[in-house]
Amino acid sequence: MDAQSYTTALTELRTVRDAIKKARTELAKLEADRNKRIVQLASHEKAKAERIAPAAGLGVADVVALAPALAPDSLAGGDASQTSPARAAAEPAPPSPQPEEAAPAMTAPATRSAPPPVPAREPASEPPAVTEVPRSLPAIPAGSGGDAWFAHTSGLASTRPNFTQQARSTVFLDTETGVLVHRNQTHRLALADRSAADILTAVFDTVPDGVERIYITAGDPWHRDADRHPYLRDAVSAWLNAPLPGWRTDTGRGRDRMAGHFVHARNPVGRYQRDNSDSHVEIRSVGEWFDTDADDPATVRDAFVLLWQALRRHWPDAVIMGSPSQTGRDLWTRTIPARGQHADGFPVLSEELRGLLHATAGQGRNELLTPPRVPEQLPRLVEYDRTFAYAKHTWKSPVGTPRRVTAATFAAWSRKEQMRVLYGCGHWQVRVTVPDTWEHVGLLPAPAPGDRAWHYPATPGTTFTTWAGGPEIHTALSNPIQPWKIEILDGILWDDGKPLDDWARKLKETWTNLTAQAHFQGDPQQARAAHLASRAVRSILLYGIGSFAQRPRMVTGTTPRTMERDVPPDAEIIGFDDELITWQKPTGFTRDPNAHPEWAAAIWSGARAALLTQRHRDDDTYAGALHTPPGSVIAFRTDALYLTRPQNWPYHHQPGDYLLKGHLTGPLPAPTTEEELLTARDAGRAALTAARET
Repeated sequence: MDAQSYTTALTELRTVRDAIKKARTELAKLEADRNKRIVQLASHEKAKAERIAPAAGLGVADVVALAPALAPDSLAGGDASQTSPARAAAEPAPPSPQPEEAAPAMTAPATRSAPPPVPAREPASEPPAVTEVPRSLPAIPAGSGGDAWFAHTSGLASTRPNFTQQARSTVFLDTETGVLVHRNQTHRLALADRSAADILTAVFDTVPDGVERIYITAGDPWHRDADRHPYLRDAVSAWLNAPLPGWRTDTGRGRDRMAGHFVHARNPVGRYQRDNSDSHVEIRSVGEWFDTDADDPATVRDAFVLLWQALRRHWPDAVIMGSPSQTGRDLWTRTIPARGQHADGFPVLSEELRGLLHATAGQGRNELLTPPRVPEQLPRLVEYDRTFAYAKHTWKSPVGTPRRVTAATFAAWSRKEQMRVLYGCGHWQVRVTVPDTWEHVGLLPAPAPGDRAWHYPATPGTTFTTWAGGPEIHTALSNPIQPWKIEILDGILWDDGKPLDDWARKLKETWTNLTAQAHFQGDPQQARAAHLASRAVRSILLYGIGSFAQRPRMVTGTTPRTMERDVPPDAEIIGFDDELITWQKPTGFTRDPNAHPEWAAAIWSGARAALLTQRHRDDDTYAGALHTPPGSVIAFRTDALYLTRPQNWPYHHQPGDYLLKGHLTGPLPAPTTEEELLTARDAGRAALTAARET
């Protein structure tokens, strides 16, 4: 794309933006009309929220929020303190009373030497304050009630498996071209309208000895009717639940507890079982593993073969399962020691602590800084991405029985002991104050309006209460610019351990091996396959870590429109058409022996802190957002930084190193939406690739 095409595309994008604004205005009018009608219906003496909710396309809680008189008696007069742990995890609970005394504020920097501060500039004014009220984060109840949370769930622990996973017969299908690859054979199918029924019929006619997993490599058949639905999820749900003569939705089998369809806008999973047969099959997107770039099914299959061969060097019984998260957790369980300190496994936290971590430990940092915090016109947009970032933060994780650290306990410790525990494995409730002379980006996440949304306050003098991990707290106190004021209100502290170290080390070695193959392989197709396999290893670690977090289980179901009274009263309506209402509802936490949200929270905290400052010992230097001038950071996106100027940061192809991934020369307008940022990002990547090829 040249400069003229880029400018034209931006103009067209702005036209789309304006159309979206108009559509949102119309939508707001319709929603206001709907809300008015709900209030009118609520005045009827026999009105019930569970009747009105499906008709309105809302959940019962949304209807009660509009018409509080419709609240069930058990909620209207109940004691908030009796909220069940499962419900508290699914919906952020109101904060428990704060301790009357917080630990003395900490502001002094840590003892490690810091690099010289970056040059200062004139402070930029903050954008107008958001008028929405931020959500409240839950807290640990005071006294013995909260102390009871600090235990493990009885009879639930991660243990080394005593069985070997069974490989599934797998095929790879491009639904655009109809090309199917099974083992070393290639077939061409006639798929008609690309429905699930067409795919299953064609595949089983071609591979008569049976197939258990169908990976879709291109075509996204679940989006075929996207223009007939308001949201992609609706289109996906309709595709998954369409009638399939001779098939029904799978209900699970043996050790495989996965049952029912998984509705996802981009990477859904359809699970089916043949009538009067023991044939089970799932249809999945290969996009769960890596992004393809017009790669044919044969290349994708070669990538999975290389992945399996590389994993087998470390795990003789390795089996590639349906998703990276399943594969990652299965491989991890096979690194649990057979003897020694953790031979009995790793016990699972109490449901209360798991719920607290789910509500208070966010994932990657995603933040776009807009004018006036950054210039209206950018001299350039430079993208740095941390290579295989999460693999950098698996060397230390929480183990053992958690301990509560109250404000009084923390205040009684020496300064040295306080800094030691903050550098350890902990999760802290803190009151934070931004320094009066602060000019740079925010350092700590704070709850923002919306479900599990976070923002990073940076306005001088701002005070907020939040939860954060030890690495971020330590960074706020010892950053290279100016220490922040931190008051410890409460905390959870674990022993330092290495439950993930062996697993991550083997995955890093596998990733390194496949990356080298991709670089030195002479055959272009095999080089591409090795590259895709290396990306799959990244997904195994990334989503394996995410799977430890264990979110409250959501059940998705459908009810005929003629029977809308049968929609569960606590369900949220997520889609509907002329025939079916699609809903989902939380069912709390399952008894998952591999649920360890404390591990995921610690890694996510370390990764967010490394976006701000990261030491490179071998080069005796630092990298990260705080080592750039104020006003030069445009955005954070999980593992990536977007800046207005290039940096001389070391890159040695190691996990966590900052890789220069895009460079778009300006001047260009500062992006104000995610779409504008991604458009500029793609242009920057293309420009950098072109520059390197010349």
